[in-house]
Amino acid sequence: MKTISSSRISPYFFNAGLLCTGPILATLSTAYASTIAQALKSSEFPAFDVLFGPAYKGIPFASTTALVLHTQHQIPIGFAYDRKEVKDHGEGGKMVGVPVQGKRVVILDDVMTAGKAVRSAIETIRQHGGEVVGVVQALDREEVGQDGFSSTVSEIEGLIGKGRVHSILKMRDLMVWLEQNGMTEELANMKEYWNKYGLK
Repeated sequence: MKTISSSRISPYFFNAGLLCTGPILATLSTAYASTIAQALKSSEFPAFDVLFGPAYKGIPFASTTALVLHTQHQIPIGFAYDRKEVKDHGEGGKMVGVPVQGKRVVILDDVMTAGKAVRSAIETIRQHGGEVVGVVQALDREEVGQDGFSSTVSEIEGLIGKGRVHSILKMRDLMVWLEQNGMTEELANMKEYWNKYGLK
């Protein structure tokens, strides 16, 4: 069992720190870029200028996805990230990369539970004069949010606009994979957790 950032006890933990080899990053960034390119075809997800990768795990995701968006989709955008602490020497400040001031920004996230990390990223971008117009996450846990009945995704869309949160995979996709691969114990634990915190 794992305690996740929302203080819920979960039978599974999405460890984005393990996504740390060239082949894995190539696959992940291709999936992020494809999800973004598909989202841009909808009327709800607007064009944007900057990808933002929250420190620390989001930094390589933003940089490699910006590269793939350019090389595979001909979408030229910049990327930026923040520091955990403000730097008082060199270039200084908390933000690194393309300035977000006056820019439309899409946040890349690994997974949202209660959405605390992405809310913090939205606040950071707004403090630096940017406008968050989208969030793309690797895995949508499809859980209830902080209010206890609506989804975390809908809560975040309440801050940035309906239809502006997208994901590569959903909880239901992960459960199908577990079933197909005979991981019955893991699936049973996940279903138990789902019955408590999952969207009904």
